[in-house]
Amino acid sequence: MATPASNRYASERSPRILAGGLALALCIPALAPLIVIGFAAVSPDAEIWSHLARFVLPEVASNTLMLVISVAVIGGMLGTSLAWLTAMCEFPGRRFFEWALLLPLAVPAYVLAFVAVGFLDYSGPLQTALRGTFGSSVWVPPIRSLGGAAMVLSLATYPYVYLLARSAFLTQGRRALEAAQALGYSRSQASWKVALPMARPWIFAGIALTAMETLADFGAVYIFNTRTFTTAIYGAWFGMRSVTTALQLAGVLMVFVLIVFVIERRSRASAAFASARDMTRGSPRFELSSTGRVAAACFAGLIFAIGFALPIVQLAIWAIERIGDLDSRYFGFVSRSLLLAGSAAFMIVSCSVLLAYIQRRLPSRFSQAVIRLATLGYAIPGAVLAVGVIVPIIFLSNALQDLLRTWFGAGAPTIMFQGTLLAVLLGYLARFLAVGFNPVESGLQRITKSVDEAAISLGVTGAALLRRVHMPLLKTSLATAATLVFVDVMKEMPITLIVRPFGWDTLAVRVFEMTAEGEWERAALPAVAIVLVGLVPVAMLTRRGAHVA
Repeated sequence: MATPASNRYASERSPRILAGGLALALCIPALAPLIVIGFAAVSPDAEIWSHLARFVLPEVASNTLMLVISVAVIGGMLGTSLAWLTAMCEFPGRRFFEWALLLPLAVPAYVLAFVAVGFLDYSGPLQTALRGTFGSSVWVPPIRSLGGAAMVLSLATYPYVYLLARSAFLTQGRRALEAAQALGYSRSQASWKVALPMARPWIFAGIALTAMETLADFGAVYIFNTRTFTTAIYGAWFGMRSVTTALQLAGVLMVFVLIVFVIERRSRASAAFASARDMTRGSPRFELSSTGRVAAACFAGLIFAIGFALPIVQLAIWAIERIGDLDSRYFGFVSRSLLLAGSAAFMIVSCSVLLAYIQRRLPSRFSQAVIRLATLGYAIPGAVLAVGVIVPIIFLSNALQDLLRTWFGAGAPTIMFQGTLLAVLLGYLARFLAVGFNPVESGLQRITKSVDEAAISLGVTGAALLRRVHMPLLKTSLATAATLVFVDVMKEMPITLIVRPFGWDTLAVRVFEMTAEGEWERAALPAVAIVLVGLVPVAMLTRRGAHVA
């Protein structure tokens, strides 16, 4: 006979099982690519590996490694030095550069890449003008090279280092430096021996993010004709029509990603314990010499100009020249981009609320592990996710088709999930769930448990508690999460390019197609639209940074 205690246990156990099952289901989009790649690695094809080892891996691996190292060094130096200047020193234009140096985040790397190639290539306006003036432009280094890709990716990703390093310099305060100077250190010695070591965890975390973005990049390296793992995966999928080759290359790339991911996680863990909580908003900034003030302003202005201002001016010029190209096709590009971004934002924010609410109501090691797995996709390159998502979808479609043929014979309906919006949205869910989850989780953490207890005492429990109490309090967090996901999906290229339905071209795909044909001016119109959308989260970041500074 069931007792009241056993009935209560059963009533509590059922929601836990349901919540655990839903959370595990949300892990599938991120885990499926890793499982597929793992199976491919366990049973390698000797003939394919022989081909890869001889003709592909030496060039691809060396290019990828050199590119990651170059971007990490250049982006780390740019971000750290600019963060130091704007956080700790006084110079003309500092207040402007504090937020303006974040603006390159609004420009996707592939947009910056095709602007650089279109402007600096042999047939571009710069070399054309040089040949007209001096008769030759042979001394201009080739832009379509590994060095050109490294420079553009460094300009596109240094804001990650700048944002984290500046936060570290602001929070650690200037009193530590003043104390070091009181002990006899010069200002430069105090900076090297006190400020930089204290900010090192944040700087390394930013550098790790730049490395992960470089490993994941597809559009920029494709434009620069630089063969890396992402372009090799795309070539194996569309050029060789070899799923196995694409999976093998994805497996090797994931080894690189795993190394950088571990470094990034350890940097975050170190940063959590390195904060000095010495906010010194009122402390005076270091006064530079007159020469130093001019040099600091020129340096910050140069990076802002080549990383954002000049590319935007060139984009605007090209867009105005090609304004006549606007026709019904562009409305299709825009509408499809908006539909995908809006659908992905709604889906991902909904899943983020579900995950965050499960973590809040049923905190455990299991829920923590599930959330880490579900949000792992942010560390996986889009090209890897695209291949890893579409392979199990093809397998599922074929299995269902065989089952239907067994039941209905030749008259069975056709089942095909690949090349559908569902496949694209699953790829987005795996890639951007972390982007939506973090703001929602932060918003829920700001709602105290006493609010829950008060609502439960009034009889509001379960789904009603989430709907009537938490959701109204989470409006800002939900809007932030939806905005970030929306913008990231608008800019995303490899998943859309590989998984999209036939003919379902978006603004990002249009940019890829035009740049692949060398039509830089025609690529400007969709690129401008992407950049304008990308300015929204940057504006949010700068507004938040203004409260810290």
